[in-house]
Amino acid sequence: MTYPDWGEISGGHRIKGREIPMLAPDMPTFMGVPHARTTADLAGAGAVIIGAPYVANAGGRYAGVPATEWLAGPKRVRQQSARYPTGYIQDFDLDVFEHMKVVDFGDAEIPEDANFNPTADNILRAQAVVEAKVNAVLDAGAIPVVIGQNSPCGSYAIAKPIAERTKGLVGMVSLDTHWDSAAIDRLTQDPRIAGSGSWKAKTFEFHRNFSVPHLVEIGERGMLERKELVRGYLSRGAHFYPMWRVRTELGIEGLCNELRHAYEGSQAVYAHFDMDVMGGAGPAPGDLLGELAEPIGMTDFEAIRIAHEVGKRGLAGLSFICIAPGSAVIYRTIVYMILYLLAGRVLATRR
Repeated sequence: MTYPDWGEISGGHRIKGREIPMLAPDMPTFMGVPHARTTADLAGAGAVIIGAPYVANAGGRYAGVPATEWLAGPKRVRQQSARYPTGYIQDFDLDVFEHMKVVDFGDAEIPEDANFNPTADNILRAQAVVEAKVNAVLDAGAIPVVIGQNSPCGSYAIAKPIAERTKGLVGMVSLDTHWDSAAIDRLTQDPRIAGSGSWKAKTFEFHRNFSVPHLVEIGERGMLERKELVRGYLSRGAHFYPMWRVRTELGIEGLCNELRHAYEGSQAVYAHFDMDVMGGAGPAPGDLLGELAEPIGMTDFEAIRIAHEVGKRGLAGLSFICIAPGSAVIYRTIVYMILYLLAGRVLATRR
């Protein structure tokens, strides 16, 4: 089954006839929230949506999947979000938008060369335009919510501004199938690049206030990583929760309790959700992820619940990458994760 175009989606009964702000002819704003065209439009916002359509590809493919499919992720998440007419979540009897202003700041203007001629300089330019949008949101006192697809534009470009603005330690809640802690970016072999396989290591290398003892790493499993890498993080105090431990020992309730390690003693927390963590499980076939798919993947409920708990505890910024291409329900899962996280923020501040 191929992913439908906007004409087919917008003609469905859930959207047809509704007035929805548009960022482009085929791209609505996230859930129909106002389009923030300038930094002045960010005033009073609690959360701001940013698209970061970047993919670290060589030869027009990433993980065996055409680069164009990955690049469509931010747009398709917005397209699927349009099916929800309000911010009312019946699970909590709560309308998020009645308590929090949310706006869509559009996509960062990723240079085309960064996606199809990925030199180190082109990638750094792409990273810079995402950083600029994230910094504008942080200036406004809001939470940047970046819907990306690859690093550094969907990860390090959010972590860096948070680290630079935080005087104390920064914690991280990370969902992932991979540790992304290679010594150097595989695509460019340039030590400046916090790339798809190296961004986490580069974050800790470049920003000493990002604290490994405040890293809560969730989801890796199986035989992909070198033992020296994993044991190295553990020896430095990282809190690691492979899916095997989640399923056999902790359960989702126990796992949520472990999120405290990112918060105790830190001044800010960055939440990063690499959605290949769902490869092999969840609402869509794991093989949508190409070679990134692995068994014992996280389910949609587990990912949404973690997002909600992070929202309750607070965060400085949020990002998504590796959103499985081509599945409407996976895109909808991202919408749920964002709204349930924001609901957690609202519920925590109303106490």
